[in-house]
Amino acid sequence: MRQNQFVRLVGERVVLVPYERRHVPIYHEWMNRPELLEYGIFGVSQATASEPLTLAEEYDMQRSWRKDDDKLTFIILDKQKYDASGKDELSSMAGDVNLFISDQAEVEIMIADKASQGKGFGTEAVQMMLGYMLEEINGEMEFIAKIGYDNASSIRLFVHNFGFVEETRSEVFREISYRLPREHHERFRLYYRTKVTKERIEERPEDIELPDVA
Repeated sequence: MRQNQFVRLVGERVVLVPYERRHVPIYHEWMNRPELLEYGIFGVSQATASEPLTLAEEYDMQRSWRKDDDKLTFIILDKQKYDASGKDELSSMAGDVNLFISDQAEVEIMIADKASQGKGFGTEAVQMMLGYMLEEINGEMEFIAKIGYDNASSIRLFVHNFGFVEETRSEVFREISYRLPREHHERFRLYYRTKVTKERIEERPEDIELPDVA
């Protein structure tokens, strides 16, 4: 997350901000919901869904992610709520979008706030994230997504909306690996250039000191 720690991306319906300490309690509550623990998160196969963490462990995880060069994470904000609340991030949190980076980037998306689901936030967040990677970080990056057999909403998003194509299947984990063909990259570049505003943000004091968590 070093690459995006001072970056805010403003789209038409969502705003993407770095995952900071102030976001952890709400994120922790999301990740302990029974429906997320049982079925895995949106855009992620159940095989990759992690065991629930304690709040202290969640703070540690956020801290480590912030220092990693192989993870790119943004918290997704509902732009309408964000603007109406005077730019209050906590009351506007809708989910998160991630890239796990090696020689390729695995895409994960979660819209955890129930009121934010079905509004196209996930679609826009993925377009912004992939466009950001291609335009600002690595124009040659390849993208993959791993999706559970029964995750119809994710298949619809990645395959039907974005053009990801199937590569392999795992009967053990009941998941399909998809890849985005390079000929589709220009779509995400164009979206980023024409629909997204990149802003620089300053680090807040409350995001520097570690909390006292029992």
